[in-house]
Amino acid sequence: MVFDNPHRDSHHSLMDTLVDMRPTIAITKAHMKLPELAESVKSGRLVPDGKVCLNELGELAVTKFAVEPVWYLPGVAERFGIDEATLRRSLFEHTGGSYPELITRGDIKVFLPPIGGLTVYCFGDPEKMSDESVRLSLRIHDECNGSDVFGSDICTCRPYLIFGIEEAVKEAQNGGSGVVIYFRKEGRALGEVTKRGEDRASDYFLRTENIAGVKDMRFQALMPDILHWLGIKKIDRMLSMSNMKHDAIVGQGIPIHERVELPDELIPADSRVEIDAKITAGYFTAGKRMTAEELQSVQGRLWEE
Repeated sequence: MVFDNPHRDSHHSLMDTLVDMRPTIAITKAHMKLPELAESVKSGRLVPDGKVCLNELGELAVTKFAVEPVWYLPGVAERFGIDEATLRRSLFEHTGGSYPELITRGDIKVFLPPIGGLTVYCFGDPEKMSDESVRLSLRIHDECNGSDVFGSDICTCRPYLIFGIEEAVKEAQNGGSGVVIYFRKEGRALGEVTKRGEDRASDYFLRTENIAGVKDMRFQALMPDILHWLGIKKIDRMLSMSNMKHDAIVGQGIPIHERVELPDELIPADSRVEIDAKITAGYFTAGKRMTAEELQSVQGRLWEE
């Protein structure tokens, strides 16, 4: 089911006048099917209710919001503490001059950047996302193709994604709101090639920095914008250990009441390299942080294995 656009006729009239009209948000309802969810039902972690968790296969009812980024340049410049002309020049240069209107058309204030968008998966009544009287469980998830799609066990991305979905569903079943937001930021926004880790926790970020020049290119400053658009004013349970995501959200005035880390039993053995390195670098944990010396002993499987 795709929601109809009540302004479709007016859009057609604008297009007839050669106005460039491009959709940036689409909303649909669907059923979500993931193999782990059937196991969640079988083990009793999820209980079918016929509304959110639909059946014994763990099939979920979900409302999906696909969103492409749209930047209002004066506002973005103000938030970065720079003038609009500097922002326009920087965008023009870093896109190889592909958008000359950034320089020649100062009257065009909106820019659709050539970067990945995001998808919101809402479990339960979408209107509850903005209702401060009900609990909200939220996971902000940055794309990891190798783990999310193909099940690679060298990182915790898919396990945390599945855990986030389960917890979001439980919240919705308890009368609250459960939301998972999936951002297209593959490989710490470096891509799969330049995000090349090392099979030792002590060198995990160093190897990436040696190749790409930076440890992480994910820019979280604009990430909370989608939360404001959804009307989210507080987060009861943040299903993420990322300090960068936490700080960006809280910095925009949205309080987080509880941070929920990935349970140890859901962490694949070979992904200890990734998660232990991130915890030492600042990720949230209620447990122990390893010292630099202890990280030396966290070793991934050998090439031959």
